[in-house]
Amino acid sequence: MKSRLHGCLIAVGAVLLVVSLLFNLGLMVGLASKSSGRVHVKSEPVFEEQFVEGAEGSDNKIALIDLTGVISSSIQGQAGESMVEDAVGKLKQAREDHSIRAIVLHIDSPGGEVNASDIIYHEVVKTRAVKPVVVYMGSVAASGGYYVAVGADYIMASDLTITGSIGVILQTLNYKDLIQKIGVKAVTFKSGRYKDLLNGARDMTPEEEKLVQEMIDSTYNKFVGLVAKERKLSVDELKSGIADGRILSGEQARQAKLVDGLGYMEDAITQAKERAKIKEAQVVRLRPTFSFGQLLRIFGKSDISRIKIAVGPETLNMETGKLYFLSTHLFTGM
Repeated sequence: MKSRLHGCLIAVGAVLLVVSLLFNLGLMVGLASKSSGRVHVKSEPVFEEQFVEGAEGSDNKIALIDLTGVISSSIQGQAGESMVEDAVGKLKQAREDHSIRAIVLHIDSPGGEVNASDIIYHEVVKTRAVKPVVVYMGSVAASGGYYVAVGADYIMASDLTITGSIGVILQTLNYKDLIQKIGVKAVTFKSGRYKDLLNGARDMTPEEEKLVQEMIDSTYNKFVGLVAKERKLSVDELKSGIADGRILSGEQARQAKLVDGLGYMEDAITQAKERAKIKEAQVVRLRPTFSFGQLLRIFGKSDISRIKIAVGPETLNMETGKLYFLSTHLFTGM
C-alpha cells in the first residue's frame, strides 16, 4: 500500500514538474521575442459570445457590448492593451460579423479622457454606418460617457440615469506654499516660457491662464458642436442652457432631447430588433476569451508601493495635464 502511494506521489510530482517546465519555457520564449529586434504584427483582441437571452440558436444576433467605468487609455484592458482598445475591438468585431444584426452598447460611465472618449465615439459612428447601434444608459452616462453615446442611432436611458455634464475639465495642484514652508526649492530649466505651464511650484501667469482656458474652450466647442450635430440642436441654445456642465436625470435629458426615450435593457433590445427589422434574435455579450497572455499580465503586476500625488476624485486617478470629460457630480464634497 505504501509503495503504491509513493508511486502516485512520484507521478503527480512528475506531472507538476513538466507543467512548470512548459510554463517557464513559455515565459522564456515570450521574453526572448520581446528582447529581439524583430518587428511583430500586433494581433487584434478577439472576443467570445456569451448567450444572454432570446432565441438561442437563431441565425440573428444582437451583440451586447459593455462600456463601464472611467474611459481611459491608461486603464489596462481585459483583452487588448487598454480598455479603449477593448471597446474598439468589440465594436469592430460586431460590425464585421454578418450574423450580428444590431448592437446594444451599454454605457455605465462618468466619462474620462477627452481623446479616449473621442476614439470610441468615432468607432461607434463607423459601426452605425453598417448596422444599427442602440445605446442603453445605466446608472451614469455623463460627459465622456454621453460623448460616446451621441454616436449611436438611438439613445435610451432610465429615468434615474445621471447624464449630461457637457463640458471639459483640467486640474493640477499648486503646492508652492507647502514647499516654502518645508524649505524646499524647485529648480526648473526650460526651453520656452510655456514649457512648465502647469508647474505646481509656482503661480500661473495671466498669459498662461489665458492659454490654458483657450485650449479648454476649443475642446468644449468641439463637444458642444458634436452634440448639436448628432442631436440636431442649436449650438447657441446648448451653450446658454444645459451645456454648462450640469448633470441631468434621464427624464430631464429626454425633455432636452439629449436622449430619445426612457426604458430598461429589454426595451433597448426591442429597439435594436426593430431597427434591424428582425422579430427574433439571440442576445450575446461580447467578452474576452481566456489567454495565457492575460494570466501573465496578472502575475506581472507589481505591488510595490509608490508615493502618488493625484488630482480630482481619488478613485478616478486623474493625471495632471490631461483633459477630461467627467461628470460634475464626481467633484461634489471634495
